[in-house]
This record gives sequence, C-alpha cells and structure tokens, in this order.
Amino acid sequence: QVQLAESGGGLVQAGGSLRLSCAASGRTLSGYLMGWFRQAPGKEREFVAGIRWIAGTTHYADSVKGRFTISRDNVKNTVYLQMNSLKPEDTAVYYCAADLRTGWATTANQYDYWGQGTQVTVSS
Repeated sequence: QVQLAESGGGLVQAGGSLRLSCAASGRTLSGYLMGWFRQAPGKEREFVAGIRWIAGTTHYADSVKGRFTISRDNVKNTVYLQMNSLKPEDTAVYYCAADLRTGWATTANQYDYWGQGTQVTVSS
C-alpha cells in the first residue's frame, strides 16, 4: 500500500507561482509512475504531469507544458509540481497519484493510489 499526502495549495494571482508537494509513505516508490491530476468543478479529472520514479523521465499535458515542472526527491520520498505563470483556468483540486507500471498512463482510472487533494485557486 502507498499513502499519498498533498500540500502546498492556496490562492494566488494570475501570473504567480505555487509549488505542490506529495509525500509518499508505506513502501518504496521504485518502479512506480507518479502523476499529478486536477479536477475543476463540473469537469472530469485530467492528467497534468507524470514522472517515472527511477529514471526521472517526465510527461506533461499540453495545457501546462512550459509552465509546470514535475520532479521527485528520492531521499524525501516526495514528488513536487512547480507551477509558474498560473492562469485562472488552472484553478482546480490537484491530486497526486501512483501506480506500479511500466510505460505511461494519463487517465485517472489507470492509477491505483491517490492523495486527498489540495485546492489551487488562481484569481484574475
């Protein structure tokens, strides 16, 4: 079992930055694919970014490419999402997810473990 806990959300003005953290516990994340998703009111949960734990290779949704950066700290067992140049349309609850798999996964139902989410609100 993997437990995930997000933090770092908040209210920020358009153009600002936030860094989200996802602390993992329960087992080593070697072999896991880690993902960040977001869900705005009335919308489906959508993929934002992913990182393979061992290789560190990354994958981004087109809507955040060039603005968001996903990274991980092997010692702290933590995944980060650095969000720059934030826009009002980035407002959502952001979730961290994990799945033991090879390859990439960009749909929510492909991930087994989820955090509780953290709210990000970007004002115009």
